[in-house]
Amino acid sequence: MGATIGSVGAPETLQPQPSATDGAAKGATSDFGESLGHLLDTVDSSARQANAAVARMIDGTGDVHEAMIALQRAETTLQLTVQMRNKLVQAYQDIMRMPV
Repeated sequence: MGATIGSVGAPETLQPQPSATDGAAKGATSDFGESLGHLLDTVDSSARQANAAVARMIDGTGDVHEAMIALQRAETTLQLTVQMRNKLVQAYQDIMRMPV
């Protein structure tokens, strides 16, 4: 995956990525799975935050703007996840159609 946003300006914090020839195929698979799991956790978290913001708005303790921003963030996160899923499914289908 490379560097995080916080480490872009600091090359000393960048970790070298192992190559597939180093026997890191299993590690890459688990990293990919962990990344997908993290993405799904993020979607779930943003949906929970949006629900909490709407509940605060209804109670009168929260702001309408806060609720709308949380709802938009949750929607955008979900749309990103769906588009990534679509690309993964399309790539899988393309690979399956390749002649061997």
